[in-house]
Amino acid sequence: MSTSKKTFWENYRFSITLIASIAIGSIIGLIFGEKAVVLKPFGDIFLNLMFTAVTPLVFITIASAVGSMVNMKRLGKILGNMFLTFVVTGLIAAILILVVVNVFPPAAGANIEIGEGAELEKLSFANQIVQALTVNDFSKLLSRSNMMPLIVFSIIFGYCVSAVGGEDNVVAKALEALSNVMMKFISVIMLYAPIGLGAYFASLIGEFGPQLLGAYARAMAVYYPLCILYFFVAFAGYTYFAGGIQGVKTFFKHIIEPSVTSIATQSSLATLPVNLKAASRIGVPKDIREIILPIGATMHMDGTVLSSILKISFLFGVFGQQFTGIGTYATAILLSILGGVVMSGVPGGGLIGEMLIVNMYGFPPEAFPIIATIGFLVDPPATWLNSTGDTVAAMVVTRMVEGKDWMAKKLTAHEEL
Repeated sequence: MSTSKKTFWENYRFSITLIASIAIGSIIGLIFGEKAVVLKPFGDIFLNLMFTAVTPLVFITIASAVGSMVNMKRLGKILGNMFLTFVVTGLIAAILILVVVNVFPPAAGANIEIGEGAELEKLSFANQIVQALTVNDFSKLLSRSNMMPLIVFSIIFGYCVSAVGGEDNVVAKALEALSNVMMKFISVIMLYAPIGLGAYFASLIGEFGPQLLGAYARAMAVYYPLCILYFFVAFAGYTYFAGGIQGVKTFFKHIIEPSVTSIATQSSLATLPVNLKAASRIGVPKDIREIILPIGATMHMDGTVLSSILKISFLFGVFGQQFTGIGTYATAILLSILGGVVMSGVPGGGLIGEMLIVNMYGFPPEAFPIIATIGFLVDPPATWLNSTGDTVAAMVVTRMVEGKDWMAKKLTAHEEL
C-alpha cells in the first residue's frame, strides 16, 4: 500500500505542485485584487527563461530524435501504415474538436487584454502555408517567432545527419549529448515554475478577476466529456475497421488495465508494458506491437490533438478574437497534428507545442502560462486517449499488414502472455 501511495505521489508530484501554486496565486489575486500585480515580475522571469531556451531546445531535440528514427528502413511497410494511421486518426480528432469548440466555445464570456498581440495577416491559404513553414533567411530561424520553420529545418537536418553518418556519427552523438544538456536546462528552469506561475496568476486574477477561472471550468466541461465520447465512439469505429465486431469486443475487453494504468501514472511510457500485454491478448503480432506501441507512446497522441485545438480556441476567446476562417482552421489542424504526432516524440514537446501556438497566432508572451495551465488540467484524460489509442493503432496497422481476417488467424495463440 505504501509503495502504491509513493508511486502515485512521484507520478503526480510536479503537476500537483504546479496546480497548487497556481491555486494559491489565484487566491492571492482574489484577496488582494490589483495590488497583486506587484508579483508579476516574478512571473515574467519564468516566461523569459522559457522563451530564451525554446529555440535551441527545438532544434537540438528534434534533430537528435529524427536522426535516430530514420534508420528503420527494413520496416517500411509497417512504419508507412503506422504513420498513415497516426495522421488520419489525428486529423479525425482535429476536425471533431473544431466542430465542438465552435458549437461550445470554451472561453465564451471571457475577454481580457494583456499586451498587444500581433494581428493575423490576411493571406491566401497558399501564402499562409509558405510563411508558416519557411523563412527567407537563416538568421530568422533563431527567433522564437518562427518556430514552425525551425522545426522543418530541424527535421531535415536530423535526417541528413543520420543519412550520411550511420550509427557512429559524431554529429548524431553530439546532438544527443546536447539534447540531454538542454533537457537538464529546462528541468532547472522548471524548478522555478511553481513560484513563477503562482506569481503570474496572482497578478492575472488580481487584475482580471474570477472570469478567467470560469473560462477554465467551461473548457474542462467541454474537454472531459469529449474525451469519453471519443474513447467509446471513435475507438469503436477504428477497431471495427481493424477487426469487425470481434475487434471491438476484444479491444474493450482487454483495454481496461491500460486505461487504469494510464490515468494512474499519467504517462504513456509507464503504460507501455501493460499495453504490450493487452495487444498480445488482442492478437496483434509481436513484431507489429513491438514497433507500433513504443513509437506510439511518444508519437501517437489523439488526446493531445484534441487539447491543442481546445487551447487555440481558448486563447482566441480569452483575447476577444474570432476563431473562424479556413486559414485559421487549417493552421490549427496542422499545429495540433504536429503536436500530437511529431512534437510529442520530443522531450518537453508539450511546452514547446504551447509556445508554438502562442507565437504562431501572434498572442503576447503572457498567453503561455494561460494555456500551459490547461495542459496540466487536461493531462489525465489526454494521456488516457494517447496510450489506449496506441493499442487501437496497432490493431489498425495489423489489419492493413496481415489482412482483414487477422483476428481469425490467432497470430499470438502460441505466445506466452
